[in-house]
Amino acid sequence: MSEHSLLSKDIADIENILELNPKIQSFASVRPTVRSKKDKLLWKRNTNKDCSSCKPLDNNFEDIKHTTLSERGALRESSRCLKCADAPCQKSCPTQLDIKSFITSISNKNYYGAAKSIFSDNPLGLTCGMVCPTSDLCVGGCNLYATEEGPINIGGLQQFATEVFKEMKIPQIRDPTATPVNELPETYSAKIALFGCGPASISCGTFLGRLGYSNVTIFEKQDFIGGLSSAEIPQFRLPYEVVDFEIQQMKDLGVKIETGKGLGMDGRTLESMRNEGYAAIFCGIGLPQPKIIKTFEGLTKKEGFYTSKDFLPVVAKASKPGMCGCNSKLPDMSNSAVIVLGAGDTAFDCATSALRCGAKRVFVVFRKGFTNIRAVPEEMELAREEKCEFMPFLAPRKVVRDADTGAITGIHFCRSEQSLDSGEWFEDEDQEVRLKANFVISAFGSTLCNPQINEALGEIERNKWGLPKVDAETGGSSEPWLYFGGDITGNANTTVEAVNDGKTASWFMHKYLQSLGNLAVNEVPALPKFYTPIDNVDISVEVCGIKFPNPFGLASAPPTTSSAMIRRAFEAGWGFAVTKTFALNKDYVTNVSPRIVRGTTSGHSFGPGQGSFLNIELISEKLCDYWCKSMTELKRDFPDKIIIASIMSGYNEEDWTALAKMSEKAGADALELNLSCPHGMGERGMGMACGQDAELVFNICKWVRAASNIPFFAKLTPNVTDITVIAQAAREGGADGVTATNTVSGLMGFRSDATPWPAVGAEMKTTYGGMSGNAIRPIALRAVSHIARKYPDLPILATGGVDSAEVALQYLHAGASVVQICSAVQNQDFTVIDDYITGLKTLLYLKSIDELKDWDGQSKPTVAHQLGKPVANLNSDFGKDLPNFGRYREIKDEAVVKMNRENKDLSMSPRNVYVPTRSVPSVNDVVGNSLSAIGPYNELDNKEHVVAYIDKSMCINCGKCYMACNDSGYQAISFDPETHLPSVNDSCTGCTLCLSVCPIIECINMVKRKIPYTPNRGVPQEVAAIS
Repeated sequence: MSEHSLLSKDIADIENILELNPKIQSFASVRPTVRSKKDKLLWKRNTNKDCSSCKPLDNNFEDIKHTTLSERGALRESSRCLKCADAPCQKSCPTQLDIKSFITSISNKNYYGAAKSIFSDNPLGLTCGMVCPTSDLCVGGCNLYATEEGPINIGGLQQFATEVFKEMKIPQIRDPTATPVNELPETYSAKIALFGCGPASISCGTFLGRLGYSNVTIFEKQDFIGGLSSAEIPQFRLPYEVVDFEIQQMKDLGVKIETGKGLGMDGRTLESMRNEGYAAIFCGIGLPQPKIIKTFEGLTKKEGFYTSKDFLPVVAKASKPGMCGCNSKLPDMSNSAVIVLGAGDTAFDCATSALRCGAKRVFVVFRKGFTNIRAVPEEMELAREEKCEFMPFLAPRKVVRDADTGAITGIHFCRSEQSLDSGEWFEDEDQEVRLKANFVISAFGSTLCNPQINEALGEIERNKWGLPKVDAETGGSSEPWLYFGGDITGNANTTVEAVNDGKTASWFMHKYLQSLGNLAVNEVPALPKFYTPIDNVDISVEVCGIKFPNPFGLASAPPTTSSAMIRRAFEAGWGFAVTKTFALNKDYVTNVSPRIVRGTTSGHSFGPGQGSFLNIELISEKLCDYWCKSMTELKRDFPDKIIIASIMSGYNEEDWTALAKMSEKAGADALELNLSCPHGMGERGMGMACGQDAELVFNICKWVRAASNIPFFAKLTPNVTDITVIAQAAREGGADGVTATNTVSGLMGFRSDATPWPAVGAEMKTTYGGMSGNAIRPIALRAVSHIARKYPDLPILATGGVDSAEVALQYLHAGASVVQICSAVQNQDFTVIDDYITGLKTLLYLKSIDELKDWDGQSKPTVAHQLGKPVANLNSDFGKDLPNFGRYREIKDEAVVKMNRENKDLSMSPRNVYVPTRSVPSVNDVVGNSLSAIGPYNELDNKEHVVAYIDKSMCINCGKCYMACNDSGYQAISFDPETHLPSVNDSCTGCTLCLSVCPIIECINMVKRKIPYTPNRGVPQEVAAIS
């Protein structure tokens, strides 16, 4: 047979496709360095060191933050978090954000839960996610700093979660359980004034609104809102729409804003406000005037001199959509050299903004060395990447100006030195440097020297710098009704610290205002959290006449080892708990060790987030007397929580009867018959030894039904051929429902020396144990849905890898009524219940909003992006698809520059709140919703096919789809040798393997096939028939 006709050899077309498929090398590679140097330019993704290659940044105010994350990036990063005990990251946050809690929610795709946690402590959570100096705060305390992979990108995660919530367009409300505003005492109607609509006042106003104060007004001197966040933080770090969003959330609570009415304007003073009846006043006006050293006195913008207070607001007005309707233009610095003086965050904002005003070169000049720079590393790194030049140890001495025009042409500097003896800094006039420049921007900080404001503040007590003397603990002043926050206090140097000032002051203003009515307030601050209509969703569910407050409970497993642990779980919010399985005292057990080990299904993953656990733990070591007394205590103290007693015995009617009766007498709401423990107990004739035999299950259920008047559930083993046979036996024996399923019998593995793990005792022996966790979820989902389809009226308590609200909803859709959880708690702690509750409420609420019908749960449709940031689709401009590396990226960058120069639109769409158009479904409403979609294989349609579609604007050129299709599929994807862009051909069968291995969410989608699908039979069908 000729080679070209061999069936086992790829045809020529396929061979061409396979050209770039990985091959095992037979020899070492040889390639001249000169070629590699040339080649690397084609594939280069990071910035080029050669400054001549810098892309122009004129009018480019797109996001440049390294911390910005897509959903994929957020899920990967959040999965790295250890969720530490007494988390140092939280202690390092000025607003004390519960960071591990919101990262837990992100990792569970509960983005509302994450945003709720963030906004509860920080009403400007999105702003701070974007601009916080996290490396100096929360990230600086991250325990992963002690590992090779480094700390968590906390700011990026915070930004991601709050941005997703922003897109949900759901308003803020007061705590639904709080006293309605119209029923509060008269003190809550007191007039409250806040000056300055910046971070401190927005925070203070939000918390006052949450407390129930109904007459809160912010007075802002500018015609725009947001204070420094709007005027002095560039658009590429903090878009105006973010500031507006957080202000709108504050206004949801009834807080009012009046612009053009600042302190000191139109005779407005603290005294006049008091005379107008304002009971309390908060000042968050910042430090509005710049510090100007003598060298620059008298210079103006006309000569080319700006202060940061002059420069950044002009840039903001010309670049921030929605900020103002003034149609102002950017300062024209085209082809100029700019000197920025200072070493703080503001200086670097000025430097990077100057580039967007057309500057050709920017020098950041500062008096001390690199080790003394006040700016956070993130800010400095962005300026360095954009090719700003840093010049340390220089102090300005004289401005050089054009003799005819007076325009600045340069600055004389002298060198700064630090004394080796005293450490003091001094200027050495003998060492001079002259820099040529067309513009100078001074960023030497700010102060309060406006005479109108100082006069308006009145006779309050001042500190040695002439600023108000402020109590750092409360924000209070020498007047009991007057509070301060933000820059003006001298303590807040960052946005997040200003936010915390407003937060702190709100509580002490609350105490003061209530004292006016002789009303007591808690000594321990108790500020309300963030709420929306989502929190009003009822997720209680009734099963067998028992009302569960929520469908989340602890399984009979290590998390319910003791009743004290169950107590802590109830306090955390769990709806029910199944006790650790107990037997009669005569059947007590003693465990071996080690007995609970991490699974191998997550690869080489260490720490939390394990995909499975294997255990060889037996039932409870505690006596049944302990459990009976404990259940009585727990039911007394938590009457609304549901307690299910898990009991086990051998095939003995007397023992099952005794256990059932004593549990019911102790106060258990229901029983769970453990007929499924896969190890140890079976050897005693208990557990799976009973649960694999339908007749034994029928009789045991019959005995318990005769002995007990409360509902009971038979806990089934998955280690059977057909679980519905066992479910039927339990049902016919009188069981009110079933629990599906217990752990899957398995063997975890062996070490390289052939010893097993876990290995017990000196003989290093092991046994088959029970595997749990999300690795067994497909098995448990099959069991639940199989039972529910056959017996739709049989209540099911589901267990098996439930580790999020999203997974819980899958089980509900599969026919379960409530879910039991173990491994997720082993991976973290009892507090995950808060995430599960908010997550399920959100998933149900979003089903009622038409505008979000394209969302997948809490995941919004993925927009085309690179590096987590949206990208413009420019392929139509070039007539072909281009990747995002090397010379192709340069071509795209040039097109973006042109587009930015032509883009003058500064309009912003108003915030529209989404309102439910239908009732929010209950838990019972969604139970079994997926069952109609499950059926035998023969019912599946083999005529309606899909094929893969690759969005090349999102492709990162890894070729994973190409390799998977070649060696595990149908050779239907080609891979361009120059662009590394994959293309799908007509051979695609729609198997979906490419989508499964693609690392970018929604880069590959399956779309309807346009031409009929003709299977490749290998040989003509008539030939096959003859053979």
